[in-house]
Amino acid sequence: MIAIITAIVSGALMSIQGVFNEGVTKQTSVWLSASFVQLTAFLFCLCAWLFTGRESSVGALFRVDNKYMLLGGIIGALITYTVIKSMSGLGPAQAVMIIVTSQLLVAYIIELFGMFGVDKADFQWRKLIGVAVAICGILLFKWEK
Repeated sequence: MIAIITAIVSGALMSIQGVFNEGVTKQTSVWLSASFVQLTAFLFCLCAWLFTGRESSVGALFRVDNKYMLLGGIIGALITYTVIKSMSGLGPAQAVMIIVTSQLLVAYIIELFGMFGVDKADFQWRKLIGVAVAICGILLFKWEK
């Protein structure tokens, strides 16, 4: 139950952050806004690490088996950029619907093929139908008379 509540909070925070970032971008620029987001995230995470126990050292990062896994920060910067641009072009509701559906589809593909060290999952029609329903929801949401 905690994981479900955490996922709901995560989704809500992502939507709010996207709106905030887009608002800052209107008054500055996309890369300045994205830089500020990443800098403040870094500072917050650094403080959290310093005050919550530090069960691993910074050196542990250099011992990560698959070095491509360290690209998360770059991916985070690209996420910030693409969320800002999609929110300004589509509006918050439509952008989030497409973003979440894309996340769902890519996550399912990652599971199906066992990519990036994730346990491989068996194909299930109901999951594919779920993704199709989400795509239909986007089309219905966008549909105008």
